[in-house]
Amino acid sequence: MTGDHQTLALLLFIGFVAVTLAITTWVSRRRQGSAEEFYAGGRLFSPMENGFAVSGDYVSAASFLGVTGLIALYGYDGLLYVVGFLVAWLVVLFLVAELVRNCGRFTLADVVAARMSERPVRIAAGTSSVTVSVLYLVAQMVGAGSLVALLLGRTSGTAQTWAVIAVGALMVTYVSLGGMRATTWIQIVKAVLLLGGTVALTVLVLVRFHGDVNRLLVTAAARSGHGDAFLAPGLKYGGSWTARLDFISLGLALVLGTAGLPHILSRFYTVPTARAARRSAVWSIGLIGAFYLMAIVLGFGAAAVVGPEALKRSNAAGNTAMPLLALDLGGGVGSTGGTVLFAVVAAVAFATILAVVAGITLASSASVAHDLYASLRRPRTRAHGEVTVARTAAVGIGVVAIALGLLARDLNVAFLVGLAFAVAASANLPVLVYSLFWRAFTTRGAVWAVYGGLVPALVLVLLSPVVSGSPGSLFPDIDLQYFPLQNPGIVSIPLGFLAGWLGTITSDEVADEAGYAETEVRSLTGAGAV
Repeated sequence: MTGDHQTLALLLFIGFVAVTLAITTWVSRRRQGSAEEFYAGGRLFSPMENGFAVSGDYVSAASFLGVTGLIALYGYDGLLYVVGFLVAWLVVLFLVAELVRNCGRFTLADVVAARMSERPVRIAAGTSSVTVSVLYLVAQMVGAGSLVALLLGRTSGTAQTWAVIAVGALMVTYVSLGGMRATTWIQIVKAVLLLGGTVALTVLVLVRFHGDVNRLLVTAAARSGHGDAFLAPGLKYGGSWTARLDFISLGLALVLGTAGLPHILSRFYTVPTARAARRSAVWSIGLIGAFYLMAIVLGFGAAAVVGPEALKRSNAAGNTAMPLLALDLGGGVGSTGGTVLFAVVAAVAFATILAVVAGITLASSASVAHDLYASLRRPRTRAHGEVTVARTAAVGIGVVAIALGLLARDLNVAFLVGLAFAVAASANLPVLVYSLFWRAFTTRGAVWAVYGGLVPALVLVLLSPVVSGSPGSLFPDIDLQYFPLQNPGIVSIPLGFLAGWLGTITSDEVADEAGYAETEVRSLTGAGAV
């Protein structure tokens, strides 16, 4: 970027950071000693507020930058990502939102442990939740380092290092001082900025083509170099059987994984009732759906206005499609309008990263304190002591995320996001579904369901072409490729459900009929819910 771009982008960054730190400072003055206040913000948020916060928590930098780039490069096949991310919310709405709010208190393990032996179930569910959170968090941290360094005109390793450290320090500050209340308001501010910026860019794209969507699509196809194939399926996921299976596997992970993401499930505990949880899910679907509909326009707009060749020269994965589109729509390089729009997109992307990492850090620290630590010392643990552990865990997780982000800063991080969804769908979703809907489900079944999905998902990725055995892998000089697919979901998700079933039918434990009846009544009616 030129000096003007860098200065304006930096000012917008500083402005957003100042606002969010002010929110955190204001919230930290309130009493944060209780677990309910720290983990759930006192359960005082309205459905609309929580809906905005959920959308701010869900739409990460991968969506804001990556989805637009995928559509610009691959046309219809990139559009399929939008479908997966959005359809996933129907699963959340109809399957888990209200039931989780009624049965749980702060984490996924609360739901599962309601009628099981608490210690092994909490350890298993807590381990899985922390694993998913860290994978998701590392992807955001790597993206933060690359994005901030690039937008500030410093692409050296030192600049990326300091960018990762700065983002990590901010997220630890938000969570450890402000808890869920500060994190929620940061996510609300981010959602407003995101939707506002996306609406502005979408209007400018439509104005450029005089509101003629057909002309937009035809121009995008013409500039893509693929002709009509750009608007038809198969450009990215066509051809070989492995490519087709990879698409099915990725689709399963995206659609089913959202219902098992710890930082999404924890948001339904911040509202006072199950009805509010359901209404907040409806708000989320509306806001997220609106964003992805506009992302379609922006993706094809980037292909038509900027052109895939220019996008690939800037970033081979297309992650700079949104900033380059904003620069062109504003008037081009050197223009005031282009500078302003480019800087606004940079600031929104930065806000996106900060909001998402704060939500993930809070969810993972809650799993460490409320599930792993508290399950071992529950008789002697006070609520205030648990919150202290959660704050300490936030710092520890932040340090781990910074370290892993620095190690992986030169690697492609797209697979990390897909892996997080795949692990969540493989380990968290089976145990959640069985706990809510299977009367005979036992403790062994719960533990086997978690590890039966978690371990295969991680092992299959290590043995996939993503990690080794191909020129574009993480370690091209090593060949450990024994699994042909890049996403393990098509194998690991069924294994998670199968392991839970096998663990239950081979268990000598007698299912807690009374516990299931109580859980069923509570989940469906809300009677006895916290």
